[in-house]
Formats: sequence, structure tokens, C-alpha cells
Amino acid sequence: MATDTDFGLTSPAFDEGGDIPRRFTCDGDDASPALAWTGAPADAVSLALIVDDPDARGFVHWVLLDAAATASGGLPEGISTSPDAPRQGRNDFGRTGYGGPCPPSGTHRYRFTLFAVDRMLGLTGTPGAADVHGAMDGHILAQTTLTGRYTRSR
Repeated sequence: MATDTDFGLTSPAFDEGGDIPRRFTCDGDDASPALAWTGAPADAVSLALIVDDPDARGFVHWVLLDAAATASGGLPEGISTSPDAPRQGRNDFGRTGYGGPCPPSGTHRYRFTLFAVDRMLGLTGTPGAADVHGAMDGHILAQTTLTGRYTRSR
């Protein structure tokens, strides 16, 4: 995989390393945050997004795959529940789409990793993150990560 330092992922909802607002979590509306990317490689065919929690052994919160690759673009807030959403896979809550941060205790980090892929993945059914990673093996042109944090208030 080539590393493209121009490939970046941001969100108007939170800064890199910043706190994810409550509305994007299980304590709020559980809506997917808006995301924007820039600098995707020109030869990318599709984009895939995997959101996981490294503080919970990589618990997967969102799988999105086979999104049309564009040099720059984005996903609007709440796209996970929209009929216009790119194809989504199964998260570790056992649901299709986005499942927001919901740590059992303490502060957890959430990695939004966007992959630029040289082909459509062509997976059937409702693939999980492992399926997507397997299909991307040897086909990732670049990747970028945006990390946010969340602490539940009780």
C-alpha cells in the first residue's frame, strides 16, 4: 500500500483527537457524523470506511464499502440511515450501518479509517469489517484516519 500524505479525513463535528459530540453516540441520536475527505488517489475506484474502538479490542461501529471514489467529497450527518447512503456492512452490535460510541466505562478512542481502493470489493450480503479487510488485501492505494474520543456521563 502506498501512503499518500495528501489523503485526509476530517469532520465538522470534532477535531482530530477531540471529543465526539453526544448526538453521535448511544447517549444521543446515534447519528453518523458528517465526514469530508480530500486528496484521494486519482486511480482509486472505491472507498471503504471502518470505524472501530481500539480501546475495546477493535469493536467495530461502522462498515461502509464500495462508495464511489472521488478526489474529495464527504458524507453528510446522519447518512447511515439514509436510503442514499453508500453500501453498509454489519457492525459489532449486529446491525447494519452506524452504531455510535457507547463505552462501558472511561474514555474510549474511535478511529474513522477511510481506505482508497483500486477496485470495487464486490462482496455480497452484509459483510463485516473482517470481510472488507480481506477483500481489500493488496488493493489499498492509501488510507487516512480521523480519531475522536468519547466518555459517557452517567
